[in-house]
Amino acid sequence: MRKIKKRKWGAPKDGFYGWYFKCQSEEETIVFIASVSRTGKESTGRLQIATKDGVWDVEYPGDCFMQRKGNIFLSDNRFGRSGIRFNITTADLRAKGKLDFSDFTPLKQDIMGPFVLVPFMECRHSIISMRHKVNGSVTLNGRKYEFKDAYGYWEGDRGNSFPSEYLWTQAAFDEGELSLSVAEVPLGGVEFTGVIGVVRYQGKEYRLATYLGGAATELKNRKVTIKQGNMMLEAKMLDRGGKILSAPVNGEMSRAIHESLACNAAYRFTVDGKTLFEFKTDRASFEYEYKR
Repeated sequence: MRKIKKRKWGAPKDGFYGWYFKCQSEEETIVFIASVSRTGKESTGRLQIATKDGVWDVEYPGDCFMQRKGNIFLSDNRFGRSGIRFNITTADLRAKGKLDFSDFTPLKQDIMGPFVLVPFMECRHSIISMRHKVNGSVTLNGRKYEFKDAYGYWEGDRGNSFPSEYLWTQAAFDEGELSLSVAEVPLGGVEFTGVIGVVRYQGKEYRLATYLGGAATELKNRKVTIKQGNMMLEAKMLDRGGKILSAPVNGEMSRAIHESLACNAAYRFTVDGKTLFEFKTDRASFEYEYKR
């Protein structure tokens, strides 16, 4: 394994930094999570690969991680704007892939809004592309996954811990895409339920966020309702369970969370009382880490 000179990667002490890539065709969904975490003087790189067949978690020495020119490197494996290149052999995984990305759809402004300037936040979220094309193939333990003009989604997180309780969902549909995060946010000795979300519908971007007056008026039984002015977004996870992934606590990837990579979910979005879209899909991504 070739060691790459360690570079500053931007996360605080006892913190983490990572990118989440979702690649989805009509038949398959694969998620890649490339990250680095630090506790004290120790840092660890990690690649998590998840499909409906399983989850593979590969660790790397911290000095095998580098961020450069819009890419993350874990040893010789690259993840970024041009796509994903990886070749991995471990005791339980033989994996190789080449995926090309193109036609990115970034947001007009940072999803964090003014909160991007607030120091000491537990977790900062970013959305790099709501939709882009994915072309290429991946082979995992002998099984080949093909992607031709497929759909991609790309986001990132940095901080020291994932929220104690949160909901996250993301989905693409014929006329657009949506992404929504609801979380318990500790800040300045108080805790509040924060909302950051975006809906792209027929080329128009709608943003729902705490800093714009958005609030979760319903949050239980794997369902959330967000209201903001004349807009309302409803999302409901119709399945249970999910794949177990690792998430950070004080910079250490020691928490188990459950993500449904391509599950059944229902969404409805209204503006001025008019329903712009309402649909069910079996290809939504959903994490529901609330106890209620």
